[in-house]
Amino acid sequence: MARHLITSAIPYINGIKHLGNLIGSQLPADLYARYQRARGHEVLFLCATDEHGTPAELAAAKAGKPVAEYCAEMHDIQAQIADGFRLSFDHFGRSSSPQNHKLTQAFAGRLADVGLIKEVTEEQVYSVADGRFLPDRYIEGTCPNCGFESARGDQCDNCTKQLDPTDLINPHSTISGATDLEVRETKHLYLRQSELKNDLAAWIDSKKDWPILTTSIAKKWLTDGDGLQDRGITRDLDWGIPVKKGDADWPGMEGKVFYVWFDAPIEYIACAQEWEDAGKGTDWERWWRTDKGADDVRYTQFMGKDNVPFHTLSFPATIMGTNEPWKLVDYIKSFNYLNYDGGQFSTSRGRGVFMDQALEILPPDYWRWWLLSHAPESSDAEFTWENFQTDVNKDLADVLGNFVSRITKFCRSKFGEIVPAGGSYGPAEEQLIADLTTRLRAYEGFMDGIEVRKAAAELRAIWVLGNEYLQANAPWTTFKTDPETAAMQVRLALNLIRIYAVLSAPFIPDAAAEMIAAMQTQDKDWPTDIAVAVAALPAGQSFTVPDNLFRKITDEEREEWEERFAGTRD
Repeated sequence: MARHLITSAIPYINGIKHLGNLIGSQLPADLYARYQRARGHEVLFLCATDEHGTPAELAAAKAGKPVAEYCAEMHDIQAQIADGFRLSFDHFGRSSSPQNHKLTQAFAGRLADVGLIKEVTEEQVYSVADGRFLPDRYIEGTCPNCGFESARGDQCDNCTKQLDPTDLINPHSTISGATDLEVRETKHLYLRQSELKNDLAAWIDSKKDWPILTTSIAKKWLTDGDGLQDRGITRDLDWGIPVKKGDADWPGMEGKVFYVWFDAPIEYIACAQEWEDAGKGTDWERWWRTDKGADDVRYTQFMGKDNVPFHTLSFPATIMGTNEPWKLVDYIKSFNYLNYDGGQFSTSRGRGVFMDQALEILPPDYWRWWLLSHAPESSDAEFTWENFQTDVNKDLADVLGNFVSRITKFCRSKFGEIVPAGGSYGPAEEQLIADLTTRLRAYEGFMDGIEVRKAAAELRAIWVLGNEYLQANAPWTTFKTDPETAAMQVRLALNLIRIYAVLSAPFIPDAAAEMIAAMQTQDKDWPTDIAVAVAALPAGQSFTVPDNLFRKITDEEREEWEERFAGTRD
């Protein structure tokens, strides 16, 4: 039994996330966590809401609520939606937690003690109209690198280039729209991550199995231009973790908070403390400290490509810099963007289908299957309603749903709702077992390697084998002349339902649970040996005919949804 620590990039608190956010981190992380649990491994799967910084303040102001109240409400909403998509977090924490306050301050204190924090007097943009310094994300303008007109003051979402607010062309305040911006002096703390450049480069070079997307982004930030730069870790904001050196005050930093990029990744660790403090587990340090047992943990992170620089460089620099035995990530699975119908999904602009809206119109398995089977791994992917309808109807309704419905209804009509006895395998059955074994090994390989689209394609191919077997051997025809052989064919096919349920559960957990319940079994063991697994349901066992697992999406529904989601969210 292996031990798997799995974290998904923590979503911003500023509103409900869209489907692009879901497939970019949380959903594939859940797929992997469910798979590892199914294989009998010990898993700790953590996520949280990212509650500090500009997006939280702006969203709370727009909602007319105090920021702490807004964040508490949105955390509950995001947790409910995550549950609606069956995201199996062991704990869904909050970056504003007391645990993260204390741990972030401890990390900063330790980094200061070893000389990796410096105080910098810098010029920062001040909005006269707003009466405040503007953090990077409060400023938008045109990117000097690619010309994107809505680049933020810290990074361009279009080309991912790291920016300073003063780099922007025609900058304006996102609070008021004001353009009367001045540059004034203020003092901040910087993490001297450039001092760790060689250590980070060697560490990244050692990760030979990482996706090209992950390492290429990391190396670009390490080497492009002037290379890895020191990074500010404090901001002039009211909402956030107060700047302290461990438990002590930090002279000159009164009224400032830690920058969200610094405290948010530390929440991964704090979330494990929250998990223990909530009574869900014990001994959180055995997952995160190599001197407390975490040396045998495999730590996997999931994220969109825009988060890669912070997780390959800045957060590892934070951990390495302490010279303390914290667990570093072993594998980073990064994703490109899922686009929406010819453009980008956008939370801030309300464009696309959002997670709550998706659940209003269809159950979670429909979305889980389509998104995972189209995961944007090697390049950006695109959601269109036509593709969604076509693939859901074909894969879920015609292939899997049809197989389950077809064999259970036929068995009921000829043998009753009981697994029939009789008959013995012939060449067709032996070939099916061999083909299933080959496909299963490939499926396991793709799941272990977190090749999401390939795993989905292999799972679908496993479903197809069952349909092809029924089509070629036609037990409804065999029954007329050889009911014993027909009974064997039906028994084998009913056992495939249990096998399909177990294999499909990481992708479509609700349908998998329905199949297991219909077969009236508690046996969810992974079908390592197909020859044994196809006899797991013995002759004489009762079953029920399940309701239609998946209904087809009609043309009328597709047209209605295309129109409904063509604009922006109110």
